[in-house]
Amino acid sequence: MSRFRKPEKVDSLAGFRTEETEPTVPYGLLKAARKSGQLNLSGRGLTEVPQNVYRLNVDTPEEADKNVSFGASERWWEQTDLTKLLLSSNLLTQLSDDITLLPGLTTLDLHDNQLSSLPGALGELQELQQLRVSHNQLTTLPVEVCSLQNLRSLTVQQNQLESLPEELGQLKNLTELDLSNNHLKGLPSGLGRLTCLQKLNLSDNKLSSLPDSLAQLTNVKMLDCSKNQLTDIPASLSGMLALEQLYLRHNKLRLFPQLPAPALKELYVGNNQIEHLEAEQLACLAAISLLELRDNKIKSLPEQITLLSTLTRLDLTNNDITILPASLSLLPNLKVLLLEGNPLRGIRRDLLTKGTNELLKYLRGRIKEEPERAGEGHTAMTLPSQASVNVHSIKTLKSLVYRLVEFHSSLSDVNLGFNKLTCCSPDVCKLLQLTHIDLRNNQLSDLPPDMKSLTKLRSIILNYNRFKSIPEVLYQISSLETVLLGNNQVGAVDPGLLMKLVNLSTLDLSNNDLLNVPPELGLCSSLRCLSLEGNPFRSPRAAIVAKGTDAVMEYLRSRIPT
Repeated sequence: MSRFRKPEKVDSLAGFRTEETEPTVPYGLLKAARKSGQLNLSGRGLTEVPQNVYRLNVDTPEEADKNVSFGASERWWEQTDLTKLLLSSNLLTQLSDDITLLPGLTTLDLHDNQLSSLPGALGELQELQQLRVSHNQLTTLPVEVCSLQNLRSLTVQQNQLESLPEELGQLKNLTELDLSNNHLKGLPSGLGRLTCLQKLNLSDNKLSSLPDSLAQLTNVKMLDCSKNQLTDIPASLSGMLALEQLYLRHNKLRLFPQLPAPALKELYVGNNQIEHLEAEQLACLAAISLLELRDNKIKSLPEQITLLSTLTRLDLTNNDITILPASLSLLPNLKVLLLEGNPLRGIRRDLLTKGTNELLKYLRGRIKEEPERAGEGHTAMTLPSQASVNVHSIKTLKSLVYRLVEFHSSLSDVNLGFNKLTCCSPDVCKLLQLTHIDLRNNQLSDLPPDMKSLTKLRSIILNYNRFKSIPEVLYQISSLETVLLGNNQVGAVDPGLLMKLVNLSTLDLSNNDLLNVPPELGLCSSLRCLSLEGNPFRSPRAAIVAKGTDAVMEYLRSRIPT
């Protein structure tokens, strides 16, 4: 046997390992890049950028050295300079100063590598318009990057930045800046000089305040400050005259921001500590279409909510509202009203599960003199001027799919409730921007596995269907915050799988077939509203269930075996 072991110590490939010291790129790719000006080396496992890439514009092509006859279309001295270099999803730890040998670059994509720094030499790439360095390990941005006068898009999300250079304000032509998922505690005042900026993402940082200089960003349409430590929003932000979308979710706001931004259409202030809504705060939202106030501590709505005449979606999930003003029903454009998880009095729970139309009809009935509403008639389908679709009275999605998929890049809200659907078409899974889907009152018993591709989905309504368990695919959609499965036939719940849904705050399992409630369900710490009434289990007792979610969760935790 020993004679067979000996060869194991011999490296039979020893003479062929030169490639590891000098990574190369297939010659055909380089030849094509000389013609097109574009070179895609993404996902090739590169630990460094090969020299023949840096020298693409400098070195004479191999076939010219070999005196190979060029056709008229292949004369190497007429080849184009490299303008687009894609190096994403590799193992790069550094970028050489030799990058300056590619002065014609307009796009440089380095995202998803292992870069801990960028060379100052990047500042010499004066033609650069797009620089993507997200998903790396950067702790600083070199000040030289701030001299790139033609830069339009700078994406630096998912790094380890703790501060930004004051000179950032020199990027006068920047229209998109993504700084999300870093460790920023403050912002340079120079940020206000980025007057061409249209999209600014500051989410997932450690910001406790916003600089007044943001008010100078009069062209910004989308500002995302979610998941920070903001305690208030400066009134100066009302100077952002073009602002259409403002995300302030998951902060520490105690007051509703008073922002007379004239173009503001979508305001997200969920997951804060807001207790009061004042009439004057609402009055300035002249163009608001979507208002998200979920997971706060709001106790009441002012009668002046009727001032929001353009409002189409109002999310009040998980607050402390006990009474709804009947005037809410006078909002002429309100299509979606979400109230799950509020201690409402005087409104039967089954009324809430019937949807917005029935609830608004009930509220109108409480107004003595019901005002006439123009255009009350129901249309079969409204295509997404507000990126939402509302569809009723259909038996199959097939006739719809071709129309829905037309809007796959913008559609965020689909209502397919109150139909006779027996299955949900996999084509719905192509609507990658979907955040809300309403499938209540159908005949569904399962959901397509491809629904896991809906990575932005935040709420799904499945009340009044035929589900016998929580659909498996939901456990793979970590963005979910609301899952409503009331009035089905769900017979069991798995706490271990539910814990994967780290953002889940509302779970409705009322009126199902649960024979027991596992104590470990009490460990699902993100849950703020758990509805279990109307199930045949004996423990917890009805008296505990009636006390609400906190009491149920505390009881369940106390029953976990130690």
